[in-house]
Amino acid sequence: MASGRKAGIIPAVGGVDEIPPPPATLDKFAKKVWREVIPDLVERRVLTVADLPGLRSFCIAVGKIEKLEKAIQKLGDDVDPVLYRLQDKAMATARQIGDHYGLSPTSRSRPSIRDGEDDDDDFPLVGPRRQPD
Repeated sequence: MASGRKAGIIPAVGGVDEIPPPPATLDKFAKKVWREVIPDLVERRVLTVADLPGLRSFCIAVGKIEKLEKAIQKLGDDVDPVLYRLQDKAMATARQIGDHYGLSPTSRSRPSIRDGEDDDDDFPLVGPRRQPD
């Protein structure tokens, strides 16, 4: 894989077959996100049990974005820079986590890494290694 590019999302071996219920600790905003996102990941066979904590964090971040937006809208013309900074941080977090799971068009379009393929050349400027005589 070329330097600077992230690996694509490929189907998971032993992936989750059924949509898990949202964790009880999620608030209503985060549970809504869980119910919207998880079914697609299960259908695409990219979700494993090990992914669930990361996706929980994604749902929390997106839920915070929604809650903060409601708070910002209630202020009307008053501007609270703290709310905007918190919302910006939650958006960045959601984007970063979402990219790991192929939740954006850009992350889904990246080439996938396949088992057994190694296109990393440890010595790109050196020709093939010669066998000793």
